[in-house]
Amino acid sequence: MSKERIKNGLMLFAFFFKIGCFTFGDGWSILAQMEQEFVDKRKLITKEELLDMVAVGKSVPGIMITNISMLFGYYVGGWFGGVCAVLGMTCPAVLILSFVTAFYKVLKSNVWCYAALRGIRCAVVPIMGSAALSLGKEAFRRKSAIPICALALALCVFTDISNVVMIVAGVILALSIRAVKKTRGGQTA
Repeated sequence: MSKERIKNGLMLFAFFFKIGCFTFGDGWSILAQMEQEFVDKRKLITKEELLDMVAVGKSVPGIMITNISMLFGYYVGGWFGGVCAVLGMTCPAVLILSFVTAFYKVLKSNVWCYAALRGIRCAVVPIMGSAALSLGKEAFRRKSAIPICALALALCVFTDISNVVMIVAGVILALSIRAVKKTRGGQTA
């Protein structure tokens, strides 16, 4: 294994370990940090590539951010990079949950722990919103995406349609639109 591949693997492990330790909430709050680090700062991927990873990571079984860390790690460093990214992402949770489990009875009734969690919740919502807005701009770069997303949002909010059905319908609709545009000689990307 080359030194460059090992260096990339360690960089991936360190980054995902850091955000695994200090990020509260779900995968959306982590995506904002990934965008800052890997799209804006290091320029390893584009926003569109990150959005594609989010789409795939959300579409397959498992924890979204773990799926995305595997995809990103593989993109940057092959299988070794993918494994390093996943280990970096999951190790903090395993360590923290092991600690919390061991001291659960004490922590459960601690007013300071409760207050800290309330503060964390208040901070996580704007972070998630920021990531959704930033990635949403990329998703709406084609005018045809706006009514599709509006319909999907309405169906998610007002019905009990399964996420799997929504994703499959989105894939079928996007492929259909692409096929129609291709036969008309329009833009297909």
